Amino acid sequence: MTGGSAGHIPVVGEWLALPLVALAGSRRVGDAPFDEIFHPIAERLVERCDGILRIGGASQGADLMVRVARERGLAVYTQLQDVPGCAGAQPTS
Repeated sequence: MTGGSAGHIPVVGEWLALPLVALAGSRRVGDAPFDEIFHPIAERLVERCDGILRIGGASQGADLMVRVARERGLAVYTQLQDVPGCAGAQPTS
């Protein structure tokens, strides 16, 4: 069972932010166009979510989204199996 079959729609902030950052003329992570767009887009996306799944290693941006989610009282999961409807899910690589 995957998140999609459990009724969840996975969305990654980068999918939305990176094309906009490129259109704004960003040349590298941390330049003015990047900072103006990247994390604000992700924060606005979190506002529309019921919860987030934090996976992977070190990431200041992901840690920021966890903080934003917790401030809004959203569920923060660290394992796919903990997401409602995904108890039997096996992570794919």
